[in-house]
Order: sequence, then C-alpha cells, then structure tokens
Amino acid sequence: MKATWKPQWTRPATILFAATIPVNEKAFRFALAEGAEHKACLILFNAYDTMMASTVQASGIVYYDFDGARLEAKRSLEPLAERARRGGVPCRVEVRSGLPVDEILSFAREFAVDRIVMGTRSPGTLGKLFVGSVAEEVLRKSPVPVSVIGPNAVDGAHRHYAIRRILCGVSHLTPSSPVVTFAAKLAQQHKARLTLMHVIPEQTHTTVSIETEVETEHELLTMIPPGMTDLDAEAMATSGDPANEILYRARSPLVDLIVLSAHDASMLESVSRNGVVYKVIAGAECPVLTLSPAILALPGVCKEQPEPTETYLAGVF
Repeated sequence: MKATWKPQWTRPATILFAATIPVNEKAFRFALAEGAEHKACLILFNAYDTMMASTVQASGIVYYDFDGARLEAKRSLEPLAERARRGGVPCRVEVRSGLPVDEILSFAREFAVDRIVMGTRSPGTLGKLFVGSVAEEVLRKSPVPVSVIGPNAVDGAHRHYAIRRILCGVSHLTPSSPVVTFAAKLAQQHKARLTLMHVIPEQTHTTVSIETEVETEHELLTMIPPGMTDLDAEAMATSGDPANEILYRARSPLVDLIVLSAHDASMLESVSRNGVVYKVIAGAECPVLTLSPAILALPGVCKEQPEPTETYLAGVF
C-alpha cells in the first residue's frame, strides 16, 4: 500500500497558533504569514493551567480567579487577532482552562485543525532537567503536522517567508514514506528544491563506502511518489551525528524549511535532550515541520511501521 497524503496538510484551511503569554512574536509572525499564504483561518489559542490561575487578596489568602485568567489571556491576544484581520487573515481568539497539551490536542481534533504552529525558547541549563514540555508532547501526539519555530530560527519577514529550499530528514528507507510524500508535495506546491537526506549514525557503521552512499542516494530518490517528474529534487547520504549533519546541510546553502518525522523518544533521550528532533529544533535557523507517530500510524499512511530507533527520535524541549 502506498503512502497517502491529505491535501489539507500542505494547504491548511485552519491553522492553530499555540500562543503563550507573553506571546512569542517571531512564531506569531510566521503563523500569520502561513495564514496569509493559504488564505486560512488563524486561531490564536491559549490554555492556562487552573492551578496557576491564582490571586492573592490583601489578607494574604490565595484564591483561584479562573474568569480573571481567561479575560487576561483574551486581552493579551486580541491585539494580535486585530493585526491579522487588518492583514486580511480571518482570526479569532480561543482560551481554555486545563493542561495546555491536552487542550491543544483536544481543540485540534474537535475543530479539524489542519496545522499547529508553536514557538519554543531555549530553557537554559537548568531547563534541560525538566521533562514534559508542551511543544515536545504536542509534536509527538498531534493528529496534524506541527511547525515549530525554535530559538535560533531567523525571522523570514525580509524575504516574505518564501520557501525555496526544503530539507527532509529520512530516518527509514521504506518504499512508501509519508514524510517524503509530505515533503515532496510541499516542494511541488512552493516550486522549491527538495533535498532528501539520510544520515547513518557513526556508532552504527564505522566506515561507509562511497558505493553505499551512492546506492542510498538512489534509493532515496525512488521514495518520491511517481508522477512528480517536474520536482527539483536531490538526495544526500552521509555518516555522522544525524542532528549535526542535518543542521550543517541546512545552513549551506540556507534551507527555508526542515521536515522530519517525530518518533517517540526513549526515556534516556528525553532526560538528556539528545534526541535528534530536539537538537535540530534547538539549533535550526528555519522552521521545522514535523509529522507525529500518530500521523505515521494512520491507516493507509504506510504499509508497515518501523520500530523506533536511535536515528530520528524526539527529545524534550
């Protein structure tokens, strides 16, 4: 069975921007540009933890002001919604109480959202000890593709967020790969150059012959869906640290979008933050678009799901 592709994955009609307070302005500008490009409805979504919505009275007694927290979030997001509307992008604000991950995923399913856009900031040294961040959980459980704007991502406003080059990291050489199909459709839509890249971890193979790399590159090109003869595509196979190789290739020449599959992380990688997806997002100078295990497991997406490996696993961020 060949990989299937949903049109709304590459041409979203509804985009959910998972907004924090204060808002990540760089991520919001990217979400706004996505909404304008696709003529999509943009939803500014914020979820607040009810346990954090507390107020202290003059007497020193702490009480929970849920209504106040909701109104404050709406007041913070409404000026952004107005900016979107002035730019011709339909936009509305949605605020819910509850755990952010649960509320984001629930809303995305309930309202048939086509894409989620999130920003993430570098948590610093101490933050590396924490497990279970919102962005990490969302990108691994989301029913739709997730665009993550990392701390080092360059704001593409100066070039109108044009996508001219796409780098797709391929972790498993399967004939019908949903991540390759997705990246190829994006490249075709944007008339962008597509690079398919497979990195063989150094610990797996001490030496990789030129013949092996050439054979792998040919195999990568055969993963592109048939009929896309007009696609400007190239393949690259190399050995080394997957995250470092992807980031190096993404900088020269500058890539506008990285596409990855976000397989489940092992406990060790979650705690140490050594997962490839985490490291790519943390260091990438462009947005990273991910497909979750939930998407890869959809009926008809691919014939057989590979077992998770240490190649392209998500980490915590």
